[in-house]
Amino acid sequence: MAAALGTSPTIVEYFEGEDFYRCGYCKNETGSRSNGMWAHSMTVQDYQALIDRGWRRSGKYVYKPVMNQTCCPQYTIRCRPLHFQPSKSHKKVLKKMFKFLSKGEFSRGNNEEEPMDSQMDDAAVDDFVLKSKLDIQSDHRPLSEDYNEVVESEVKEKEENLETKETKELNQSHAKREKLGSGEPSRSVKVVPSAPKPGKGADLSKPPCRKAKDIRKERKRQKLILKSQTDKLEGSQIQHEPQSLPSEKPKLNQPKSVEDFIFDTLPEDAAHQLEVRVVRSSPPSSQFKATFQESYQVYKRYQMVIHKDPPDKPTVSQFTRFLCSSPLEAENPPEGPDCGYGSFHQQYWLDGKIIAVGVIDVLPYCVSSVYLYYDPDYSFLSLGVYSALREIAFTRQLHEKTFQLSYYYMGFYIHSCPKMRYKGQYRPSDLLCPETYVWVPIEQCLSALESSKYCRFNQDTKAVDEERIKELDQLRVLYKRTVMPYNIYKKRQKGPSDEAIVQQYADLVGQTCSERMLLFRS
Repeated sequence: MAAALGTSPTIVEYFEGEDFYRCGYCKNETGSRSNGMWAHSMTVQDYQALIDRGWRRSGKYVYKPVMNQTCCPQYTIRCRPLHFQPSKSHKKVLKKMFKFLSKGEFSRGNNEEEPMDSQMDDAAVDDFVLKSKLDIQSDHRPLSEDYNEVVESEVKEKEENLETKETKELNQSHAKREKLGSGEPSRSVKVVPSAPKPGKGADLSKPPCRKAKDIRKERKRQKLILKSQTDKLEGSQIQHEPQSLPSEKPKLNQPKSVEDFIFDTLPEDAAHQLEVRVVRSSPPSSQFKATFQESYQVYKRYQMVIHKDPPDKPTVSQFTRFLCSSPLEAENPPEGPDCGYGSFHQQYWLDGKIIAVGVIDVLPYCVSSVYLYYDPDYSFLSLGVYSALREIAFTRQLHEKTFQLSYYYMGFYIHSCPKMRYKGQYRPSDLLCPETYVWVPIEQCLSALESSKYCRFNQDTKAVDEERIKELDQLRVLYKRTVMPYNIYKKRQKGPSDEAIVQQYADLVGQTCSERMLLFRS
């Protein structure tokens, strides 16, 4: 897919590999390492190519873990939504949301965080450690009059403690608010006690309840009988009606899709109304601007309650740099999705107020989840899981018009960190081989990851990185406001050679991107 006409080219400033620093997952003080670059502007095509080589963005900073050196290797993971079926755990969350919207109630017994209920990309939080390590606040001059973008002067260090004790903290938060008796209408939810009321028991006039095990056995027996009868009927039709079409085959026990749960019709007297709005965050749309303060306040509360940030840490500027600023150029081609390509906020509105925001990128081949934050008062709804399922359904919706857009990227899968394995429960999904950059079904990767933190997933020992750089001459450079191939830049360069750094950059971004993106050299 070629870059759309009128969009700025990708302009990046590469920083060679930093020293080891503190890991946000295992807390090793000198265990984590990555390479990074600041993106002044970036096309969605180039970012798609980069994340398919293990890169990931946070704000305008794009980074790639040094997989064979970092203590907790972070493997790019993607889900295949077209074949996705919600698991039992996913259905539980979807039913819980429907019950809450319908009746305004939730059970105390279910008021625990699901094992997968975490922000979609915890790695994005720890990225602020990377950005503070890089001297981005150095004196950056405008690249040109057309690309008059200067890197922000100050980047605050973000979240180092990623392993939050969400269950304990959020339950304590709810218990505290229930004692205080908050009068806000959005928090007035009917609590269904998990234990039966005193004096009430089994109805002796009715037959005793059957065990779930017996019910399952009976259902299975009925299914086998029905299948046997259907097979006989189809066999008869094949003999007497050879012209019958395969589409006439009756569908037996068709499993409910994620959309069946999400868009199930609410009763007319539903207690709550939930609306999901997709607003462009960069460049900010009028809807985004109008809801900015409300969205920021949800983020601030999330950081303070969930991540224990002091009140002065989640500032407006930090929120903007982290979750609103994006290097991605907005594109709206006729053949593309209705919302266009680029960076968006997916806002969850409950009864007219924002309770959660999913930060996403819509790219040529995928929806890429960046981050999720939510009002801690609604943690009982397992919004981490629910938003992921909504984003999967959103990807399927976009696919209906834009056929090549058929994947859902969930960020990084970190097998060495048990709390980060939840992303592997969205099946079918694939992990990216860190050496050959081919996708491998996660089932084929898990046994190897149990034996070693770092793995090459591609079993073909002869396979190599097809995008490996063959020569630097055609790599594109932006030098003194002029675009030129690297072989010309070398002749004009003053001072010591930077070929080793340029070679490292080219190896990491690959041949296609190195010839398409502009590497800024000062």
